Amino acid sequence: MKHTLRMALTRVVIALNRAKDWLIATLVLSLLKLISFLPADKAIGFVDRVARRIGPMTSRHRLALENLKRAFPEKSPAEREKIARDMWGNMARLAAEYVFLDQIFDFDPDASEPGRIEVEGAETFFELRDGNRPFIVFTAHTGNFELLPVAAAAYGLDVMALFRPPNNPYIARRVLAARRTSMGHLVPSRAGAAFTLARRLEVGGGVGVLVDQKFQKGSKTQFFGLESQTNPLLAKLVRQFECEVYPARSIRLPGGRHRLVVEPAVTIPRKPDGVVDVQATAQLLNDKVESWVREYPGQWQWFHDRWNIKHTLK
Repeated sequence: MKHTLRMALTRVVIALNRAKDWLIATLVLSLLKLISFLPADKAIGFVDRVARRIGPMTSRHRLALENLKRAFPEKSPAEREKIARDMWGNMARLAAEYVFLDQIFDFDPDASEPGRIEVEGAETFFELRDGNRPFIVFTAHTGNFELLPVAAAAYGLDVMALFRPPNNPYIARRVLAARRTSMGHLVPSRAGAAFTLARRLEVGGGVGVLVDQKFQKGSKTQFFGLESQTNPLLAKLVRQFECEVYPARSIRLPGGRHRLVVEPAVTIPRKPDGVVDVQATAQLLNDKVESWVREYPGQWQWFHDRWNIKHTLK
């Protein structure tokens, strides 16, 4: 009897969670549908302003402020509040820019005049495209990071990108469909993803990975001087395939413009016997991302529990 009751309660909880996810997804997707009827700049500016008001009302805002306090103890509460509100505006813009991607992404490698998108390090794109060798490009959740694989495709560079789907399954399906139309090969971050990326590198292809997410069983590293766990996947792939690794990031500029930066290959740390040092490589990735975030703190996603402190806020 007790077992049957527990099963019934479990089914009710699952059904309620699904209903909640559906409702949130319906509201979000309906809003995006509505703004699609507006001019791109007005629509993106509108959701930016709305998010700066609504974001601070959520529980995630509290986590963002606590993260900012730990990362930037030297900043005042007002400065950290501004960074958090900038973050909400950036996130809203990122979502709206999905709707207007065809209008926003006007980059043409052969154009003589710059448009909304400018690329720094274009020569690296050409080198990778023509190099016929395996490589890894890593980035972080900064600016509109989704534009990087679109830019790679504009250069004729085929990159298989690893991404983490949104927790909401209804939103995840819509996002995946939007990404597939313009971002080439996509690999959801779940069991088996590492093998898919490995097969790509094995045949001389390229992969792209986001490296700034918490990973429960990752390498012990420091991020903003705080203990964090970092996914060792990139280091292990380099150890297996001896491929080059390139940092890349997106920077949001004034006036609805974006700068995409592809940096030269990094030197991967190695142990005395020449084998890739997995932990030191994970730290190298953190140091690079931290330098990006310090430069444009309002363009990074502070509402994630990167340092496993969410439980302390109850």
